[in-house]
Amino acid sequence: MNGSIFLVVNLIATWYMVGLIWMVQIVHYNMFDRVGEEQFQQYEADHNRLITPIVFLPMLIELATAVLLVVSTPEILPRWAAVVGVGLIVLIWLSTLLLQIPCHQRLVHGFDERTFRRLVSSNWIRTILWTARGCLMAYFTVYLMR
Repeated sequence: MNGSIFLVVNLIATWYMVGLIWMVQIVHYNMFDRVGEEQFQQYEADHNRLITPIVFLPMLIELATAVLLVVSTPEILPRWAAVVGVGLIVLIWLSTLLLQIPCHQRLVHGFDERTFRRLVSSNWIRTILWTARGCLMAYFTVYLMR
C-alpha cells in the first residue's frame, strides 16, 4: 500500500480526534460540575463506558498509521515529520494514561472539585498536542497532494 494512503487515513483519524478533544474540553468536561452529587457517580461511569468506543478505535488507527508513516514515509513527506507525529501521539497517550485516566478513576467514586479541576486543566495538554498534530499532518497532506 502506498505511503500516501497512510497519510490520508492518519489525517482523518487525527482530525476526528482533534474535533472530539475540543468538544470534550470546551463542552463536556466543563459541565461535569453541574451534574449534581447524587447523579455524578453514574454520570461518570456512563461517561467512561460510552466514550471508550468513540475514542479507542480512532486512537488505534491514528497510532497504527503514524507508525506506518515512519516505516513507509512517502518521498515528499520529510521523515522527521513522521517521527514528530509519532512523538506527539506518545505524549498524548502518556497524558491520557498518567493524568486523565487516574482523574476519571477517582471521579467514578464521586465528584471531587480538586480532581475535576485537575482533569480539565490537564486535558489541555492533549487538546494542544492533538491540535498541533492535526495541523502538522494537514500541512504535509496538502504539501503531498500538490
